[in-house]
Amino acid sequence: MTDDRPVRCSDAERDQTAKVLNSAAGEGRLSLSEVEERVTTVYAAQYRHELDAVVADLPSPATRARWQPLLLLAGHQLVTEFGAAPARRKLAVGMLLVIAVAMMVFLAAHGFADEGHHFGHR
Repeated sequence: MTDDRPVRCSDAERDQTAKVLNSAAGEGRLSLSEVEERVTTVYAAQYRHELDAVVADLPSPATRARWQPLLLLAGHQLVTEFGAAPARRKLAVGMLLVIAVAMMVFLAAHGFADEGHHFGHR
């Protein structure tokens, strides 16, 4: 025999559901008025199934994170390809990276425009 009684939700569950809604708004899935309406429903909810209904039309966090394995695979492929590159190419890429980092440090230290730091000016 199964227990089909509704389970009361906690304040932490309400807060977590509100965070999911705010995240969905940040991703452009919900308008601000939809978020406001749904958050009002969330904080008025007494049972877990009421919280589930508020986010039922949104993708689950596992669905949204599907790009991460692709990024890891691309990174692995890049490392493999770079490892197979000739020594001269590795040296050239390394030098370009060093130059790029040095330029970024220089620009950050001395400013990007006229508002930046100037030698001899106060």
